[in-house]
Amino acid sequence: MLVSRDDAVATLTMTLPAKRNALTLEMKRALLAAINQVGADDTVRAVVLTGVGRSFCAGQDLGEHAETLAADPECAFDTVRAHYAPIVLGIATMDKPVIAAVNGTCVGAGLGIALACDLRIATAGAKFATAFTAIGLTCDSGLSATLARAVGAARASELVLLGESFTAEQALDWGLVGRVVAGDELAAEAAALAARMASGPTKAYAEAKRALADAWTPPLETVLAAEAAAQSRLGLTADHQNAVTSFLDKRTPRFTGE
Repeated sequence: MLVSRDDAVATLTMTLPAKRNALTLEMKRALLAAINQVGADDTVRAVVLTGVGRSFCAGQDLGEHAETLAADPECAFDTVRAHYAPIVLGIATMDKPVIAAVNGTCVGAGLGIALACDLRIATAGAKFATAFTAIGLTCDSGLSATLARAVGAARASELVLLGESFTAEQALDWGLVGRVVAGDELAAEAAALAARMASGPTKAYAEAKRALADAWTPPLETVLAAEAAAQSRLGLTADHQNAVTSFLDKRTPRFTGE
């Protein structure tokens, strides 16, 4: 993670392009630490979250996950409670606006993290997907709530159950992102929007975030707890374990419902 400052704007950049900014244990810890750092800094009045390379975030690093799953499947999903839930809550409850500058591929937990942000700008070439059911899992990172609230329940069901990818232009049309810009304009657009927010009424933004969050039923904390419990159950299934191995071996998984 790279944390940089421009006056009252902090930019958090995921810097693991060789793995498409996948969420390794190191990345998750660094991202959570960066979120806590800027969240507690009263001199920061707006935050930008982005990545380097051609991906915003490819979600969980499945190679690392496969090792954890093989070592102890009952604990393989402890990371949902230990890392994903605090990351999402840290963004969603931060007393300042957070802008996701989606510079490329944004899938799985990466999509959940982007949806936890208050505003989203995407590059025209960005690709999105929920990805979870493709490896025998359900949603985490708050996606089961935030996706439906962004695009509506019917479309969210299609995106989660079918797992089909979609473009930045579709994301714009559905309301998942607010703006789509050329790749070479993304950083400047995000910086300008963040500067605008940083010069605005910070306390009013914080109260507005809380009001919007309080309108959710159930609250995000409840959603995250339910997601974590479901992932732990699914981590023990043959379908998930086979799907992870198939993904790493570049094979199409065969699901048996077990």
